[in-house]
Amino acid sequence: MWPQHYTPVGESLALSSVCAALPIFVLLVMIGILRKPAWIAAMAGLAGALIVALLVYGMPAGTAFASVLYGASFGLFPIGWIVYWAIVLYRITVETGNFEIIKDSIGGLTEDRRLQAMLIAFALGAFIEGAAGFGTPVAVAAAMLTGLGFSPFYAASICLLANTAPVAFGSIGIPVVTLAGITSLPVNELSAWVGRICAPVSVFVPAYLVMVMGGARALKGVLPAAILCGTAFAGTQFYVSNYIGPQLTDILAALAAILVMVVLLKVWKPSDTFHLAEESSPQLKPAPHGAGRTLLAWSPYLFLVFFVLLWGQKPVQEVLNAATTKFPWPGLHGMVQRMPPVVAAPAPYAAEYTFNFLSAAGSACMFATLASMLVLRVSIGKYAGILVAVGKQLFFSMVTVAAVLGLAFLMNYCGATSTLGLAFAATGAAFPFFSAMLGWLGVFLTGSDTSANALFGNLQVVTANRLGLDPVLMAAANSSGGVMGKMISLQSIAVAAAATSMQPADESRLFRFTLRHSIFLASVLGVITFLYASLQK
Repeated sequence: MWPQHYTPVGESLALSSVCAALPIFVLLVMIGILRKPAWIAAMAGLAGALIVALLVYGMPAGTAFASVLYGASFGLFPIGWIVYWAIVLYRITVETGNFEIIKDSIGGLTEDRRLQAMLIAFALGAFIEGAAGFGTPVAVAAAMLTGLGFSPFYAASICLLANTAPVAFGSIGIPVVTLAGITSLPVNELSAWVGRICAPVSVFVPAYLVMVMGGARALKGVLPAAILCGTAFAGTQFYVSNYIGPQLTDILAALAAILVMVVLLKVWKPSDTFHLAEESSPQLKPAPHGAGRTLLAWSPYLFLVFFVLLWGQKPVQEVLNAATTKFPWPGLHGMVQRMPPVVAAPAPYAAEYTFNFLSAAGSACMFATLASMLVLRVSIGKYAGILVAVGKQLFFSMVTVAAVLGLAFLMNYCGATSTLGLAFAATGAAFPFFSAMLGWLGVFLTGSDTSANALFGNLQVVTANRLGLDPVLMAAANSSGGVMGKMISLQSIAVAAAATSMQPADESRLFRFTLRHSIFLASVLGVITFLYASLQK
């Protein structure tokens, strides 16, 4: 059994921490300076982690490669499994023309720019984030706003700002599921704490969007809508994340916000008018499609809600779990020994892989696609074509996820994460604030809350245990703080620019515009985390 050593460089925590952080520096340089694609940056970071594990920490080569394969397998299942079927469901609505009806059902409700931003950038964007994630909400919502007459710059910036509150529960809750998998913490407890941290900010995001668009005067005219939209979303986000689980949090919260806005607009209209700078002439107002046709268009996501809720029922879980297989990972389980001060006494580091094919959330989504295929009358050939097309579309994304998870698991098992955690413990009582900022940095680097949780989730736990803080709260702070890094990640900015056909020269302007809002909102989440940690003492 190979014992971990947390100060391998001259018994110095500072020097060892610098070496432990080298894979993260490689990611930063590749993405932020050299502007390489995410999958190349992830592979480079993984290569750096292997060098550090083998040469600095002295980890046996067989054990190191086993930990990489263990992490990559977790990245492909259950993470990749969820992402794949979520995108398949989205593509079914697009290929059948039903997503246009979904867009029309929302975009045709009002001509007021402020209300359109709340409905499309915030509410619909959150819905798409919960159903698909991984850049889809910014692309779709930004393109919609541009079509309605927003300038490309404002459409992109507003959508990037709006795509914050829902990110922690994106793609059927996969960031929280990943965080639970890498930290071995209870998924429902993590979900609850993420909801408690994010919900207070979610209340104000619609109002914040309008303030950014036109200041206090613009907000005054739509204040009732901003209050109701934010309250409906945040209240549902808090309830679902605490009492149901992470998978449906975004979807149900977004639907609550949309429904509240629809009802409000039936009885209330703004008394003033508002125009954006650089505004263009909108496309023709979409024609109504009728209640029955609109309900049919939304049916794939209604099926998704049904199956995810069904999968959460204990009697159903017992049946589905009969097909679950759990086994020790070859060459890794029990081969690494964790040492004090990370643990109280030397103990073997477990590595058990769970293959829960039927009970996984991705399988619930798979059944939703099958039901949608039948209801929307998608032929088997067309359905198979969508499966192949999504596989091609997600190939490099899956490479990225597998590489980042391999990197994260390798850092955990070689001891590099523990080294960094011991170094972060030096921040003492201020760590809860920096815990959220660490998540923010992780999403800026990787463009994904899921990847940031994989990178830093275990580091948060190690540091929390070292400082006597709640590890669930600190791990949740990583995911919550990360949502504010999404708007400045290079991947998100590239997606927004492409979706709006923005001029290349405006991309740097867009980054500068979102940066100050990103830092401010991440700091707010850091303060909220600090207050929660203080109340626990």
